[in-house]
Amino acid sequence: MEKTYTTFKEIEQDLRKLNLQRKISMEEIKLLKYELKEDLQPYQWVSTALSAIKKYGIFYLIRRLFK
Repeated sequence: MEKTYTTFKEIEQDLRKLNLQRKISMEEIKLLKYELKEDLQPYQWVSTALSAIKKYGIFYLIRRLFK
């Protein structure tokens, strides 16, 4: 996509817009990094494991009751 500029004002405007888009993208990357770091915390793993054990345990008890 090629754009022809007629004034320096258009160039400056596009440069400002691209700079803002770059800054927004960097902040989104930082947020994703933080979320990934939080998801990989041992507490999250333990919480997920306990949740799975609880679900499996309830399912197991129901199966035992109906046998």
